Amino acid sequence: MSNFSRRAFNKSTIGSLLTFSLLDSLFASDAFSSEIKPIAAKWLADLNTLGLDMKQRKFTQVEWQEQVEQLMTQVDLPDLLKFIDFEKLIQNLKYSDRGERAMRRQLPQVEGLPTDLVFGHQIFALKKDRSVAPHGHNNMATAFLMLTGECHGRHYDRLEDTSEYMIIKPTIDDQFKVGQCSTVSDHKDNIHWFKATSDTAFIFNIHILNVNPDVKEGGRVYVDVEGEKLAHGLIKAKRIDHKTAYDKFG
Repeated sequence: MSNFSRRAFNKSTIGSLLTFSLLDSLFASDAFSSEIKPIAAKWLADLNTLGLDMKQRKFTQVEWQEQVEQLMTQVDLPDLLKFIDFEKLIQNLKYSDRGERAMRRQLPQVEGLPTDLVFGHQIFALKKDRSVAPHGHNNMATAFLMLTGECHGRHYDRLEDTSEYMIIKPTIDDQFKVGQCSTVSDHKDNIHWFKATSDTAFIFNIHILNVNPDVKEGGRVYVDVEGEKLAHGLIKAKRIDHKTAYDKFG
């Protein structure tokens, strides 16, 4: 194996977090050889174990966030982007006129990789001034990593829920550049909003559904984060539907 391959695959589990969202593209385009597939399968199996451990409450959701954010800093993105031939991957991409274009592909069956993975994945493609509209999650843990470009990223803690509103508190307001990441759980930084500030931006996302098997509710919850300003920096954010969210923020 070449020195590059040795460096690329002797990473920690979080390498799997990044590479997983892109491996399907590599398989689909035959961009990497069969001799690497067993190694990639091991990475994905490790990621699956990480998600299962959280769902089995071997550690908390916030601890999962801390581990993900720490380990993502170990990824060598320039080498990885060269390895996957990123330019070819996006050659015929059509961006959405509003909001993000989500790219998903089915992973093939590979020896050593469980067929029933605990997590899903996608890559979000954005053109300038388009957004992943502000939303929270119910019973879901997610991680975002900037692959290329830049986004203005904002997070909020979800402090109180009613049938019509949420009381939220800003926690993160940053210009996310390549290699920067953030995470979401039911307990920390639950609402997020990413708006592309470069000509194009690609964000890697991993999502684990039904983190708490005792809770039936799940999925996205859209809110108007530009709601009524309250004391102590809090915001009264109205719950809105998908169309309203993307008409205003997408």
